[in-house]
Amino acid sequence: MGETQEQFADNYDGEKNETEHKPNTEGTEIISDGRHWYVIHCYSGYENKVRHNLEQRIDSMGMKGKIFDVVVPTEEEIEVREGKRRTVERRVFPGYILVQMILSEESWYVVRNTPGVTGFVGMGNTPTPLRPEEVQQILRRMEAEAPKVKVTYKPGQKVRIIDGPFNDFIGAVSEIDMDRTKVRVMVSFFGRETPVELDFLQVEKV
Repeated sequence: MGETQEQFADNYDGEKNETEHKPNTEGTEIISDGRHWYVIHCYSGYENKVRHNLEQRIDSMGMKGKIFDVVVPTEEEIEVREGKRRTVERRVFPGYILVQMILSEESWYVVRNTPGVTGFVGMGNTPTPLRPEEVQQILRRMEAEAPKVKVTYKPGQKVRIIDGPFNDFIGAVSEIDMDRTKVRVMVSFFGRETPVELDFLQVEKV
């Protein structure tokens, strides 16, 4: 069954992935030979396996002149767990893979019948190509130099401060500023509730 691009966009919460695959950024614009980027749906958690299966089929079936690149969109993310920071690869669109190809009955057949692929994103049975600006946005996100910080807490929740002069203090989150990557925590200091502004990586969820 086909899937619309709106449904694809709705599936935006990623998962961790330790394997990184850098895309071939050449050809992200529409090229005169008819190549476009399409989105295929697969089972969540099996993106890299499906990518490997498809790359093998492209090679064995001589389709390198029709199917040019297979990408699992990922981005780096920093998380704090048990007081330690670590960088992980997070899938931007769990259950989806990008394929750059010239759409034909033959190339459609090769992709659609790859083990683990459940369908193309599009209207009905017609795959819908991504617009060039959509592709550029996804690829720029993958190539960002500074990894994002994973925020596991929400306003009102208890957190522990793990760095700075208030180290080991427990407080409640009062405000989160995603643009500045800052969090404001209310801590009890000399019997008074005091607001403390901290970096995301200075606190962890209790």
